[in-house]
Order: sequence, then C-alpha cells, then structure tokens
Amino acid sequence: MIDRKHVCPWWFCYTFDNPLRKLFHRPDRMFAAMIRPGMAVADIGCGMGYFTIGLAHLVGSTGRVIAVDLQPEMLVRVARRARKAGVSSVVETRLCQSDSLDIDEAVDFILAFWMVHETPDPQVFFKQVREILKPGGRMLVTEPKFHVSDAAFQQELEMAEAAMLAVKGRPDTALSKTALLEAV
Repeated sequence: MIDRKHVCPWWFCYTFDNPLRKLFHRPDRMFAAMIRPGMAVADIGCGMGYFTIGLAHLVGSTGRVIAVDLQPEMLVRVARRARKAGVSSVVETRLCQSDSLDIDEAVDFILAFWMVHETPDPQVFFKQVREILKPGGRMLVTEPKFHVSDAAFQQELEMAEAAMLAVKGRPDTALSKTALLEAV
C-alpha cells in the first residue's frame, strides 16, 4: 500500500495548477508533436486535470483521454474541468489503486507529469505502463527539477529501460527533467 504522505495532497495542487502555469507549461505546444487526433491517451497522476484538458483538445472528438489518479478528490475536479471545457465526451476519469493503474485497454501515449517519484515502486509502475502501451507507443516522463535529483531521474530511466521503454528524446520542459520513451 502506498504511503499517502508521499503523494501530493489534492488541496496543494492549487499552488501550481492555476492560470499562471500557462507561462511555463502550455499543453497545446508541449504535446503538439506527440499527439494526433483520434489517439488514446492516458494522463497518469492527472491531478486536477491541467494537462488532461489540453490533451483532450489535441486528440479531438475522435480520441480519448483516460485521466488516472489515486485521489478521488482530483478526479472530481478533472470531471468538472472537462465539462467546463466542453471535452467531457473525450475524458474518462479512472481511480487507480496503489498497486495497479486499472487500465486494461491499450493506449498510444502516456503522460506521467511530476508523479513517478510518488509511486511506491517505479519499477512496477514502468512494467504496468509497458503492458498498456501499444507497440511503438510513447510515454513522456517529466519530473520536477526542484524535487528529483539528476541521479534519481537517471534511476527512473534505467527502470523504464528495463521494462522495455527506450529513451527516444529529452524534450526541454520548463522547471523539469524530461524523457520521451517508446515501447520496444
């Protein structure tokens, strides 16, 4: 079972998930080269849905975004934001468990933004991710520079590679350490 004290509490997300964030993280620009209309995308550790909504706009009405979080309070906010943004038909919220993503279907792309360091076992996490990624599917792993050391991020990438996720690039993401992975 995950020790919830290591998970960012839902109420704290308001400190960084606000309109000022668009100065640093613009989903329409960050993911435009990675996401196409009609794709199936999972936003794991979606928080209050900041990236979920942007991803939903990119996949369009023929795509789908599965917003996954461990905290029900987060998912309530994602659903509310999706309705307000007019993308609720594209966004599905999913409450995961500490030991399971609870995603059975294959997806084209996975976003794990500032959350891998919160998983109880990143090695297990990456194995679960690999199981749901379609062949050639991609995953963007982004960790906060101010919280995750270079050595810790490198260890995460080594665990990802052990799970058959190859590093394909290192996109520049504000305030973050980032790697684009591909299922091999």
